[in-house]
Amino acid sequence: MTDICVLGDSISKGIVFDDLKERYAVLNDNFISLLQREFGTKIKNFASFGATITKGLRIFEERYSSIKSHKYTLIEFGGNDCNFNWEQISVMPNAEHLAKTPLSKFKATYEDIIEKTMYAGSRPILLTLPPLERNRFFEWVSRDLNKDNIMKYMGGSTIFIERWHSSYNEMILELADEYGIQVFDIRKPFLELGDYSNYICIDGMHPNAAGHKLIAKYLREELAALE
Repeated sequence: MTDICVLGDSISKGIVFDDLKERYAVLNDNFISLLQREFGTKIKNFASFGATITKGLRIFEERYSSIKSHKYTLIEFGGNDCNFNWEQISVMPNAEHLAKTPLSKFKATYEDIIEKTMYAGSRPILLTLPPLERNRFFEWVSRDLNKDNIMKYMGGSTIFIERWHSSYNEMILELADEYGIQVFDIRKPFLELGDYSNYICIDGMHPNAAGHKLIAKYLREELAALE
């Protein structure tokens, strides 16, 4: 396994919430670094904390000369794109609120990255989204806000969060099918556990150390099979 670079957000960057320091930090044993040690190779990681697909496109353009020199480009976006401005929702629960990146724009921008990656001569491989732990996520985004109003906007259930997040994941699968390209379903090993709460940080969205090991274990076989 050689010649791989990564475009993505905090998941691929290896960001976790450090409970002891009470802040976000890069996990040394994140799934990218674990795979690098496993295969004894360098994976060029362009992932950025907080990145949306729009920022991903900017990073792609800035790193174009490097990306075109890699045989494979792993692409992982969506977790930030589907998020809302929860503070606004807590104040105006009856108003219409758009996600940070509406689904139509998410699709169009993702298509742009895929096509430009292919034009550059690198083979794009999409990563799905690790699942949220919806109740933890609700508690996290609603802290210090009006929880009742946020719950009202969600129709009275945190299932709203799960379904909304899943719609972006489904779009990733549709894009892979549309372009006939590979997708590494890193969501799958979490869902196969049933209760995957021990693999997600307190914020309900970032895989913790155990979650990164789970992703690395899944990707090990997928990457080893690349031609």
